[in-house]
Amino acid sequence: MTPIPQWASKALAEVFDPCCREKGISVMEMGLVRSVEVNEGRARVELLLTTGWCPFATQILTDVRRCIEAQPGIEEADVEVVWDEAWTTDRLAPRARRILRFLPAPATLRDKDKDTYIRENLS
Repeated sequence: MTPIPQWASKALAEVFDPCCREKGISVMEMGLVRSVEVNEGRARVELLLTTGWCPFATQILTDVRRCIEAQPGIEEADVEVVWDEAWTTDRLAPRARRILRFLPAPATLRDKDKDTYIRENLS
């Protein structure tokens, strides 16, 4: 797979999945952008979604297309969701992983385990 061009990474760092906008996590940090290729002013962007039932898919595709088409030298952008690869949390950038902590709620732990949990995970 070809690396995503730096100009595209920088531009797409300003595009947010509506679910993560308030947390400030971009589509790049979520790992939703699989590829960006440009040929004679026409860009092709492949996206992965966190779920096939994402209610914001249309908004994300539109925002990514507008962002890419606003870049110098790009006349048109085709943005599509690809389904031959599943999105996993392995795609999260370190910053996104810290913000979206996938930890059990402290209330689900036995009382004697809560202090250890807080010390190891929340300090």
